[in-house]
Amino acid sequence: MSGLEKILEHIKSEATNTADEMLRAAKAEAEKIVDTEKKEAAFRADQIKRQSELDVTATRNRIQSAGDLKEKRMILEAKQKEIDDVFTATMDYLSNLDDAGYFAIIEKMIPRYADGIEGTIRFNARDLARVPESTKKVIKDNLLTISDQPAEIDGGFILVYNDIEENCSFDALISASREDLQDKIGQILFS
Repeated sequence: MSGLEKILEHIKSEATNTADEMLRAAKAEAEKIVDTEKKEAAFRADQIKRQSELDVTATRNRIQSAGDLKEKRMILEAKQKEIDDVFTATMDYLSNLDDAGYFAIIEKMIPRYADGIEGTIRFNARDLARVPESTKKVIKDNLLTISDQPAEIDGGFILVYNDIEENCSFDALISASREDLQDKIGQILFS
């Protein structure tokens, strides 16, 4: 082999060795990059999985809370309806009492609500036509006179002192004490 061929062979051999070394280094660097990216991808996947689990748990909790709230609201509405039914039944009971029972209640109410000064008592048209003597006596004993003008109420009476009216109709009295009565009725019905 000639000197030139030896030099060319040597350059070729060094070039091949350098290329092989560069290729090995590039492969090693590529493997490092791939390994780093795999680790990063696994870390991100784990983070996404954990976040998904947290999101699922949070969503499940929100759904459970909404369901619980809806259940409580439905129970409260059912209880409120039962309480409203008691008020309706009470008004029906008072409206359907016989004369003796109805006016016995009126006779107890008059001294309780009368102010002890001269005034007028007004009944609805139905009651005005059927006031018994015992009720008239209680009215007189409380310094009241019966008005000939009927009141626009379902039951009970209205006391009038000069220009001041005190509504003692069953509707007004029940409405005025509804909140207190509602709590007591709720305790009785649901304890």
